[in-house]
Amino acid sequence: MHRYRSVFISDVHLGSADCQADYLLDFLDNVECDTLYLVGDIIDLIAMQRRVHFPESHQAIVRKLIAIAASDTRVIYIPGNHDEFMRHFCGQTLSGIELRQKAIHTTADGRRFVVCHGDQFDQVVRCSPLMLLVGDRAHGLLLRLNRWFNAWRRMRNKPYWSLAAWVKTRIGKARSFIRRFEMAALTVAERGNYDGFICGHIHSAGFLRSQDGLYCNDGDWVEHCTALVESEAGRLEILHWSEQPSLVEREPDAPAPEFVRGPRPVVDTLSQAFIEQVNAEPK
Repeated sequence: MHRYRSVFISDVHLGSADCQADYLLDFLDNVECDTLYLVGDIIDLIAMQRRVHFPESHQAIVRKLIAIAASDTRVIYIPGNHDEFMRHFCGQTLSGIELRQKAIHTTADGRRFVVCHGDQFDQVVRCSPLMLLVGDRAHGLLLRLNRWFNAWRRMRNKPYWSLAAWVKTRIGKARSFIRRFEMAALTVAERGNYDGFICGHIHSAGFLRSQDGLYCNDGDWVEHCTALVESEAGRLEILHWSEQPSLVEREPDAPAPEFVRGPRPVVDTLSQAFIEQVNAEPK
């Protein structure tokens, strides 16, 4: 059993055929924490409008989350754009799970992070989520190929490997969108006097550190099977969980090179009203 102070997962997309439910269930069965954050798009209500796909493995995850909330673990659910309907229930507690528009997380070493899904930044970087960069239909085909490819790998006793993620990392517009998204979230946190920002939404786990803040993305359970975890000492790491669980990345100690060499990178316009809205203390 792996023990952490806090765990952050997002973009599970229960209700869609692309959810890697078995890996997530194994992760939840083998991890303990004081606080579990569900950072949006846990249930894909958009996909379920087209076709309901909710097999036993998806139901098992729902039962597991309710069981975790009934234990000593605090579970906070921050809905995203695919489960936006759940935002109507923010401020309430359902089956022991607290629903919030966003949260402020304080790490063991005293740092304060804004936690929200991240779809708020779509309007700022003037682009739809990463999946729409290659077209909705093309992305659906890419995910189907990813399922078939990994079914073939399992028959050959090979571990999970994301074909979809590999393809998208080679699309220049996708890389550009990711960096603009990271810069916008990091800048908003800094201007709100927070130590950083934790989110999901773009299906791209990673860190970006400046001189004044830390951006963290916990990834997804469709393509990457990743989670953000906080150690008892307050350090943040990204885990990949499949047949061969592994540590993907530790939070960097030094700022990224672009913050050290020359002027700070330019980000899309951030209005003061938008900054205040994102950084407002949750009610």
